[in-house]
Order: sequence, then C-alpha cells, then structure tokens
Amino acid sequence: MLLSMTGFGKAQSQGEFGSLTVELRAVNNRYLKVSVRGSDPYPAMESDIEKIVRKVVRRGTVQVHIRAERTGGKVEARRLDHELIRQYIRELTEICVEFGNPTWVPHLIAQVPQMPGVIGDAAPPEDTFDTEWPIAERTIETAVENLQEMRRQEGAAMAEELREHARVFTQCLEQIKLLVPQVATGYRQRLQERIREALQESAVPIEMPDLIREVAVYSERSDISEEVMRLGSHLQQFHQLITGDGESPGRKLEFVTQEMNRETNTIGSKAGDVAISQQVFEMKAILEKIREMLQNVE
Repeated sequence: MLLSMTGFGKAQSQGEFGSLTVELRAVNNRYLKVSVRGSDPYPAMESDIEKIVRKVVRRGTVQVHIRAERTGGKVEARRLDHELIRQYIRELTEICVEFGNPTWVPHLIAQVPQMPGVIGDAAPPEDTFDTEWPIAERTIETAVENLQEMRRQEGAAMAEELREHARVFTQCLEQIKLLVPQVATGYRQRLQERIREALQESAVPIEMPDLIREVAVYSERSDISEEVMRLGSHLQQFHQLITGDGESPGRKLEFVTQEMNRETNTIGSKAGDVAISQQVFEMKAILEKIREMLQNVE
C-alpha cells in the first residue's frame, strides 16, 4: 500500500480543564522529523508526542500544533517571557545605535509584544495537567489517524497514476523487443550499401566473409538482450511494490526506478538505432515523472 507523505489531520476534545485542538500537517522528507508548537507545556514534550506519531508515520516532516483553551481558575490565561522581552529590547537598541537612529527605539519597543514567543499560554499546574495529558494523548492519536486516512487516499491515487506510467513504459519496452532483431539486419544493409557506393568506380568485389565478420562484431557490441531482460524484471518488482501490502515502499521504489533508468540509458547508448532511441527517449521521460512522484511516497 502506498502512502503519501503529505496530509492534514485534526482532532478536538473537551475536558474539565477546557478544550484541546490538535492539528497535524505533513510534508515530504527523506526521514521522519516531528516538530511541536502551541500551548505550554506541549512544545517541551516533543519526544513524547513524536513517539505517538512514529507509531504510524515512517517518513516526512510532521508539524504538530496543539492549542489548549483552559478554563480552570488555577490556570493563568497568558504569560510574558521576561527574558525574551529583555533580549528583544537589547538587540533592537543595538541595531538602532548601529545605524545612528536612536529615535527608532521607542517605536520598535512598542512592537515587542507582537513578536514571536513574547506572550503565550501559561502551563497548567502539575496536578491539573495530570488529568489533561491522557485526553491530549488520545486527541493526538485521533489526529494522527485522520492524517493517515488522508495519506491513504492520496497514496491510492498516486498508485493508480504510477501503474499508468508503468503501463506506457512497458509498451515502449515491447516495441524495443520487436526492434532488436532488426538492428543487425539494418546495420548490414547500410554497411553493404556504403561499401558498394565506395567501390562502385573501382569495380572491386565485396568480400562477404569480411562483411559478415564486421556485422557480427557490431551485433555483439550492440546486443541489448540482457538489458531488456533486466528491465523487464525491474518492471515486475515495480508492480509488486505498488500493489503489495508492505509498509513504506517509497525507498525501494526509488531504488528500482534508479536501476530502470540505468538499464534504459545503457540500451540507448548500445543500440545505435534511431527507432530504439525514440523509445528510450519516451521511457526516460516517463521515469522522470515517476521519480518526481516518488519524492512524495512514504
């Protein structure tokens, strides 16, 4: 089963502490990276939240935003980060002095409350959070499930498109198989015609053993039967990975596609036939589309 690395999941819950909203946004990444933002103390609990996400998600960048609206009397509605405010004021003052405009300082300091991290939700008391965290944990799990469902839907659509690309690629390969026997014959005819034109005035006869030997050398050098066979094997693996039940086949598909591209390049360089080169050109264009899609497959 293919899974997209992009998606969105959301879940909400209510409790004695108030309400909780969890939003997950996932984008593609070679490895799994989880970042947590929102109400305290959740950003500091990134490792615990990552464990929940990691149970389902294998690759991608997942941004988790948790917003808690607490109604308990013991919880302060907002808090000020005093040290961060001091740091902002120091740096803004230094910048104004550096540019010779100290009159800017009051205006810029007035903007400090709107700067990131200055004002935030206060963390709840420990005894209150003990009842909040189990609800938060279930809410995060539900959001992850919703994210996973969206990733499944997008993955199914991508699998269908990949199958179509593979079908067209297979058609090109079948055309190459039909053209292979004609390569040596066409080369012999072209070589014979060129020799006949070169020797026409001198009336020197063409020695057939020499001609046959030259054609045999060319046929051996341009033989692509092994590459065609390996390419067919890679296509079978590609289909199996798309339709199989294995988890996270994205990396395997990337490797198979890389091998398919290598065999296709070899066919193009060895065959030396215009018709085969045209098919190789189409195959390389298809592989490029496949590679772009696989960047978003888990």
